[in-house]
Amino acid sequence: MTVQRSVVTRFYLVRHGQTAWNREERFRGRVDLPLNETGIRQAEALALHMKGREVAAIYASPLKRTMETAGILAQQFSLPVVPLDGLLDVDFGGWQGLSTEEAAQKYPELFETWVNRPHEVRFPEGESMEELRQRVTAAVERLAVEHNEQTVVLVSHMVVCKVLLCALLGLDNSHYWQVGQDVCALNSFEFSDGVPTVSLVNDTCHLKSLQ
Repeated sequence: MTVQRSVVTRFYLVRHGQTAWNREERFRGRVDLPLNETGIRQAEALALHMKGREVAAIYASPLKRTMETAGILAQQFSLPVVPLDGLLDVDFGGWQGLSTEEAAQKYPELFETWVNRPHEVRFPEGESMEELRQRVTAAVERLAVEHNEQTVVLVSHMVVCKVLLCALLGLDNSHYWQVGQDVCALNSFEFSDGVPTVSLVNDTCHLKSLQ
């Protein structure tokens, strides 16, 4: 009897380290913020945690905070960081730069929808949650084909990671708030013959030494 071997592509999904606006809880989106000192230390701790793992490629959203996080990880693997637009943060449009209080004041109806029905949201002059889901899943599915039998690191943003994890788990975007994603969190999943399996979500054990 011949047993056919499955084609498996493994992914580590990383949320970038802390920035000044993470502490202020502002809608960051496409604002090109660098890591702060804490964010750099978080990325260094994650790089040490991942030392010795076999990684074939590292992709990141082209914004500073994700490229810096990926660059620190890349030093462990002697790999370049490849910028990938599919991993860009959600386009918050008119919400970009606002605090949660300011968004609630300026857009009360939409903010209520964001809190209670996130799958229905399209940000003013920005992106819908469904558009985000389509572009990030398309990017990941393409990488799964390109990197057969390899392990790939993806560095992205909170909203992107949460939406992608919902998609991988077979959940629609209405479950957005039920997926945790802290700064510099580590997630992992794989595609076996095109079918995704999630094995790790929101792991921050590597940050305990920084607390």
